[in-house]
Amino acid sequence: MKFILGKKQHMMQCFASDGTVIPATVIQAGPLVVTQVKTPDTDGYTAVQVAFDEQKEKRATKAHLGHILPSKKGKEGEVDGAGAFKHLREFRDIEEIAIGDRITVGVFSEGDMVMVSGLSKGKGFQGVVKRHGFHGGPRSHGQKHSEREPGSIGGGLRNKVPKGMRMAGRTGGDRITVKNLEIIGVDKENNQLLIKGAIPGRRGTLVEIVG
Repeated sequence: MKFILGKKQHMMQCFASDGTVIPATVIQAGPLVVTQVKTPDTDGYTAVQVAFDEQKEKRATKAHLGHILPSKKGKEGEVDGAGAFKHLREFRDIEEIAIGDRITVGVFSEGDMVMVSGLSKGKGFQGVVKRHGFHGGPRSHGQKHSEREPGSIGGGLRNKVPKGMRMAGRTGGDRITVKNLEIIGVDKENNQLLIKGAIPGRRGTLVEIVG
C-alpha cells in the first residue's frame, strides 16, 4: 500500500494532450520519516507511525522529543538526524519498513488512483438552508418571513424531537474522505503531487493520501 501526508496548496488547470482542461489540486506532500513500527507481538497489531512537517524543538513537548530524537533515548533504531515534527500519523497493515526510512512522492506515479482524507472547511453555526439544502417556505399566500425557516418538526402524537432530525447547527470541520482520485502529476524535486479534482479543506489543511 502506498501512502503519504501532505498539505493542500491551491487548485489550478491542466491541459491534456487533446486539449481537455483538467481541474487539479496541488499537494505539498512529504517527505515523511518513519518514527515507529508496531508489531502484533509488542502492540497487538501491525502499523507504521510516520512524522511530517518539521518544526523547532522548542515548540514540541518533552514527550514528543523523547519519542522522536535518538539523543533523548539513546536506543538503537531511533530516527537518525530528525528534529521535532508537527504531525504524527499511523497507517495500518504496513510491513517491510524500518525506523528512520523516508517516504517521498516518488512512491506514486501518474495514473495512480488514490483516496484522500482531510478536514473540511469549518463554517460555524448555520441554518437548514445552507447546512442541509432546505428550500425554505413559500413566498405566497400571505407568508412574509418564512423564506429560510425549517418548517414543522413535529407530527401526530409526538412529544419530543426524533433523533437525527435535520436542524440548524455547527457545519463543516468534519473528516471527509474522497475516493478514486487520479494522480496526474508528480514533481519529485519540489515534493508536490497534482491530483485531479477537488479535495476537502482549506489551503494548508493536512491530508492523508492512500493508494
